[in-house]
Amino acid sequence: MANSGKRIVVTNRQAKREFEIFETIEAGMVLQGSEVKSLRNSQAQLAEAFCRIHDGEIWLNSCHISKYDHSSPSFSHEPDRPKKLLLHKKEIYKLQAQVDQKGLTLIPLSMYFKNGKAKVELALARRKNLVDKRRQLAQREADREAQRAVSRKIKQGFTD
Repeated sequence: MANSGKRIVVTNRQAKREFEIFETIEAGMVLQGSEVKSLRNSQAQLAEAFCRIHDGEIWLNSCHISKYDHSSPSFSHEPDRPKKLLLHKKEIYKLQAQVDQKGLTLIPLSMYFKNGKAKVELALARRKNLVDKRRQLAQREADREAQRAVSRKIKQGFTD
């Protein structure tokens, strides 16, 4: 019986800081046996990973999955090989249109196991420029300061 639920293996923490995310989609992955074992041990990196659509197929590039320690060299895999992603043709065509027309990028946000199968969460995103990053930082700081002021008022109100 396969595990039910979702077990996140690796996340792309840099993605939410560097990109403005518009839409997310789940895709399956075509992996070799040693890649699955390494992925179960959380030996993967998504920091520089990106997706390309080529000939009606989506490929995950620059995703590093380390070699499995206990496999023989003949059954081992290449750590940085492109991985084919599994989506319906309609979904691929829709993503292709949005990438071409709107100038968006497909990036992986996380890799996880769902019901025993390896999945990757993809996002249609646009890279933030420096002004957007500064604006987001200023907004976050203003929100924190407002929250502090509210909590100070609440504490003063209870002590009176």
